[in-house]
Amino acid sequence: MSKVPLTASGAEMLREELNDLKSNQRPRVIQAIADAREHGDLKENAEYHAAREQQSFIEGRIKDIEGKLSHAQIIDITQMKPDGKIIFGATVELTDLDTDESVTYQIVGDDEADIKKGLISFSSPLARAMIGKIEGDDIAFDAPGGLREYEVVKVSYI
Repeated sequence: MSKVPLTASGAEMLREELNDLKSNQRPRVIQAIADAREHGDLKENAEYHAAREQQSFIEGRIKDIEGKLSHAQIIDITQMKPDGKIIFGATVELTDLDTDESVTYQIVGDDEADIKKGLISFSSPLARAMIGKIEGDDIAFDAPGGLREYEVVKVSYI
């Protein structure tokens, strides 16, 4: 399996979730299964089946996170040479050329992406169009709503 890029903050977020799953949620669901077993017949015990389903989800998520972390290429953007080029991890301020609206995005890994927080995946059409550009460049890309055009206003490595 190839290396998957991940920001340092994204890797820390996954580690925290993994720790929570292992130290809090897993023991809680094990106790819920034990409590449900005490209620008798397991075939008709909805609490038992719900707890087992939750346990299955937790174990699957633990394996998923461990796999992602083991194959991650963690990139600390603060250690990069600030040359003004848009790269993975960079925070970019853009101005929409049609509406003059200003937006700011950070290019992150697939697992970290959250458009509401301004985090876009490096594999998104906008991020692919931005990578390699510098301040003052124009960007055009095909969005679901049609062609969008932006100007790169500022590139930060934070």
